[in-house]
Amino acid sequence: MTDFFKDYGIFSNGMINLSARETVLLCSKGAVLLDVRRDFMNSYKMFDVAEVIYCPYDTIKQTISLLPKDKPLIIADAVGLHSKEVLLQLTQYGFANLANLAGGIVDWESDGQPIKIDKNFELNGACVCRLRPRK
Repeated sequence: MTDFFKDYGIFSNGMINLSARETVLLCSKGAVLLDVRRDFMNSYKMFDVAEVIYCPYDTIKQTISLLPKDKPLIIADAVGLHSKEVLLQLTQYGFANLANLAGGIVDWESDGQPIKIDKNFELNGACVCRLRPRK
C-alpha cells in the first residue's frame, strides 16, 4: 500500500479497492484513472475525471511502457473483474502506486458520479437482438 491511498478504500486480496466517490476525490488530487475496458465498451459511457487513460486490458502488455509510473493509478473497468487482473499485472511490472475501482463504471454510474455520454453510440432497436448504435 502506498501513502497516496493509505486513508482510502479497503485493503483486500493484496490490493486497495476504492469506491466511486473515493476515486473521484483522489482523481481531483492527482490520481490517474486507467480505464481498461475494451474499445466497444468505453465508446458510449466514459468516466468524467481530470485524467483518464484508455488502455484495453488485452493490450496492457504491449502498452505498459506508455503508462506513468510516477503517478498514482486507479484501475477501472465495467464491473471490477478485469481491473483486478490488470492491477496484479502492473504490480509484476514494478508499478507500486495502484488501486482498484470496485464495481467499475456500473457502480460509478449508480453512485451518481460524473460520466460523459456519447449519444452517437447509444444503442437503439426494437428488441435486444436488434440493438445497434444510433449513428
